[in-house]
Amino acid sequence: MISQTAEYALRAMVFLAMRDSAATGQEIAETTKVPPGYLSKIMQQLVKGKLVNSQRGIGGGFTLSKRPVEISILDVINAVDPIDRITSCPLGIQSHGFNLCPLHKRLSEATSNVESAFAASNLSELVEESKSPLCASVPLTPSETLPQC
Repeated sequence: MISQTAEYALRAMVFLAMRDSAATGQEIAETTKVPPGYLSKIMQQLVKGKLVNSQRGIGGGFTLSKRPVEISILDVINAVDPIDRITSCPLGIQSHGFNLCPLHKRLSEATSNVESAFAASNLSELVEESKSPLCASVPLTPSETLPQC
């Protein structure tokens, strides 16, 4: 459904949403299990998308540019690898023009529903839900801070 790049970006953003201070790229990569070189490129895209701030030097690192409640899952996905929408016949059939056949219309509607669900969910919700005892295996939170089942 979403790309690995989007998954990695979401892991990094949830990790940052759980913190009160800046995190280095190395900290994010180690905790989220994202390859450091790949994470660096993702973090650049998140900075460019104005979801993350970056500061060099001592005490620097990455922080969210907005409060977690103001950043939706869709915002993160759109910053790194937007979901493709079907707006015209993917087969290039001229007679279809912008009128989608029944199959492609349903696929377009399903994509729209997924986007709506992602837009309605924010980082703050993900952080809160990760505090549940059922999430004791969440890799973004140190296991000693989570209640065990």
